[in-house]
Amino acid sequence: MCMDCGEHFVHSKNFEEFKRIVRALHCPTRWLIIDCLKNGAKTTKEILECLLEKDETVTSSGLYYHLSELKNAGIVEVAGYIEQKGAPQKLWKLRVKKIVIPLVEE
Repeated sequence: MCMDCGEHFVHSKNFEEFKRIVRALHCPTRWLIIDCLKNGAKTTKEILECLLEKDETVTSSGLYYHLSELKNAGIVEVAGYIEQKGAPQKLWKLRVKKIVIPLVEE
């Protein structure tokens, strides 16, 4: 992973890593979440509002499931916490903006 350049290189011999990424990206809702985060970090509530603006109906628990799958794939991460009405809100951000998957080793 190249954190400075925002790229994630999948090694062709690491099939488990490849499966995690494909599993995370197969769902259109997750692509919308990535789009919501493209300009910077957002709280879980802000992501939910962004999805609603895009006519995507998702529950809070459904959103957490999608964020968890994206986090497990190394695509998003928790950037911090914000106190809102006594309950801390997670602040989410993109961990990478580009995934490179070489099909053959050179």
